[in-house]
Amino acid sequence: MTRKEQKEERRKAILMTALTLFVKRGYHETKISDIAAAVPMSTGLLFHYFESKEELLLELVKMGAGATQSVEKMRDIPPELFFEGFLKQLFEYAKNEPWVFNMFVLMGQARRVGMPEEARKIALSTGTIDSTAEIIKKGQKTGVFRKGDAKLLSVCFWATVQGIMEEMSLNEEMAAPDPQWIVSILKA
Repeated sequence: MTRKEQKEERRKAILMTALTLFVKRGYHETKISDIAAAVPMSTGLLFHYFESKEELLLELVKMGAGATQSVEKMRDIPPELFFEGFLKQLFEYAKNEPWVFNMFVLMGQARRVGMPEEARKIALSTGTIDSTAEIIKKGQKTGVFRKGDAKLLSVCFWATVQGIMEEMSLNEEMAAPDPQWIVSILKA
C-alpha cells in the first residue's frame, strides 16, 4: 500500500469513527480527543487530517447529502416499484455497510437547531422530500398512490424510513422490515 493509500485509509477511519461517536454520544458531547483515542491516534495527528470537529461533521454531512442523489437517478421507474426497490436496496446495503444506518441518524441530527450552521444548511438542502413528492405525484396520477398532499406523504415516508434506520443502528440484530409495509403508507 502506498503512502497516499495509507493516508486515505486513515482519513476514512477517522470519518467512520467520528460518525459512530457523533451518533452514539451526540456531536456536542464528542470531543476531538475521543475520536483520536478511538481511531487510535494522537489528537495532534488527527488535526493533520481535519482542522476541527466541525470540519469532520461537514465532511460527513456532505457525504450523506451526496448519497441522497440516488433518488434523482431513478425517476423513470414506475413509482411503486421505485419505492419498493429503493428500500430493498437500502436495507440490504445498510446491513452490509452498517455505517449507512449511522449516516441516516447523523443527517437527521444535523438538521436540528443548535448544530453548526453550515452542516445544518447542507443537511436541510438535500431536496429529498421534494423530489420524492414528485415521484408520489406520478403515482397519484396513475391511481397507485393515495390522494392528498404529496409533500406531506413524502415527509411521512421519510420519517418512517428515518425511524427504521435509527432502530436498526441501535439493534444490529433487527431484521429489515418488508419494503411493501412502508410503501403501503403511500398506496391508495
